[in-house]
Amino acid sequence: MSIIQPVILCGGAGTRLWPASRGAHAKQFLDLVGNKSLFAQTLARVQGDRFSRPIVVCGEAHVDYVREQAKDTDLSMLVEPMPRNTAAAIALPVAQAGDDELLLIMPSDHAIADVPAFHAAIEKGAALAREDWLVTFGIEPDRPDTGFGYIASGAPLAASTGFAVARFVEKPPREDAEAMLAAGGYSWNAGIFLFRAGRMRDAMRRHCPAIYAAAEEAIAAARVDGNAVHADPARFANAPADSIDYAVMEKDERVAVVPVAMGWSDLGSWQAVHALSGKQDMAANAASGDVFLYESRGCLVRAGERRVSLLGMEDVAVIVDGDDILVMPLARSQDVRAAASART
Repeated sequence: MSIIQPVILCGGAGTRLWPASRGAHAKQFLDLVGNKSLFAQTLARVQGDRFSRPIVVCGEAHVDYVREQAKDTDLSMLVEPMPRNTAAAIALPVAQAGDDELLLIMPSDHAIADVPAFHAAIEKGAALAREDWLVTFGIEPDRPDTGFGYIASGAPLAASTGFAVARFVEKPPREDAEAMLAAGGYSWNAGIFLFRAGRMRDAMRRHCPAIYAAAEEAIAAARVDGNAVHADPARFANAPADSIDYAVMEKDERVAVVPVAMGWSDLGSWQAVHALSGKQDMAANAASGDVFLYESRGCLVRAGERRVSLLGMEDVAVIVDGDDILVMPLARSQDVRAAASART
């Protein structure tokens, strides 16, 4: 069994879940499903003998949140002085890792219901990573969703551990998503990766040298504050902003996918939060706070510090956060950014 170094990406503001998620008080620090924040749940998934001390990559505004929510968990932080997308965020831990360390890259704001299935997929991925594959984990799709990128599986790899990636597909129109689901061999791109640090270092130097050089220089000149390593701002600012998919994964010739069904959700909308809520009543309402529901069905209500009453409503969301109140049909959840941008 390989020892895995967890790397948790903890940046982003999560504006699709406005008004509850915004600025430093971001989605990953909220209790959206279960009684722990998404960040705390992510930390809990990588405890035990198979994992080493987690590394959390976060922004300056999130350092205190990470320390507060980590409680007694032993971890270290790599602090980005400004956002530069996922390629630069991943380059930071790669720059300080030993060549043979296996790094597991995970977003901090996803939900995974079947943790044993996740761990089993990690073991498959580790076997491939030791053979110098850059591994991504694909979620077996259960609907033709147009909100995700897709990964096409190519040739099967040894011992049924996974597949070579044939191609990455951008977020498709619905008819293309339906065709891929019908054809099989496609999975959703969850943004979870596993690789040997030296292999990714070589790939970054080849495919995105400016990003890696900026991260390496920023780590070399970093300031240390307790368990937080603050990357040097002037050097990190030289990193072009690009995603790890565009910068490396779509360019490299040796990328593998391990498909896995593990009850995964990116919780990318209030509709997704409603669907995963474990506290729904007999009418499929999910409510928190001081809420009165009368002849209402399929609603999501987060009352905050207010008293909220719904009468004769169906499939709506009411989200209260301070002075901001969001009311919308759940089916319009993807339009939240319009309100978020108008109110900030």
